[in-house]
Amino acid sequence: MTNVPTPSRDAARTWAILCHLSLIISAILSAGILAFVGPLIFWFLYKDKDALVRNAAAGSFNFAVTLVIASAVATILQFTIILAPVGWIIWAAVYVLGILFPILAALAASRFELYKYPLTLPLLS
Repeated sequence: MTNVPTPSRDAARTWAILCHLSLIISAILSAGILAFVGPLIFWFLYKDKDALVRNAAAGSFNFAVTLVIASAVATILQFTIILAPVGWIIWAAVYVLGILFPILAALAASRFELYKYPLTLPLLS
C-alpha cells in the first residue's frame, strides 16, 4: 500500500480531470501507444483513496486499451486491399473519439460527476 494521503474534494477533482486529459497528453507524446500509462499510475495510487479518481483512472485506462486494440485492428486491415478503407475509418474514429471522449470526461469530472466511457472493455473497475 502506498503512503499517498487521501485527497481533498478539490484535489480529487483535479486528479480526476488530469486522469482523463492524460489520455490526450500521452497520446501526443507517444503516438497513442502509451496512452494507458498515466491512468494506470493514477489507478494504482488512488484506487483505495477516492472514488472519483479511481473511476476516472479506470475509465481512462479501459478506454485507452480499447483505442489501442482498435488501432491494431485498423493496422491489420491495411494489409488487405478490400478492407483498407475500413481501417481508415477505424483510424479516423479512434482519432476523433480519442480527443472527444476524454474532454467530455474531464468536463464531467470538473462537475464531480462519474463518467462512463462508451464502447470500452471493462478491464479495471
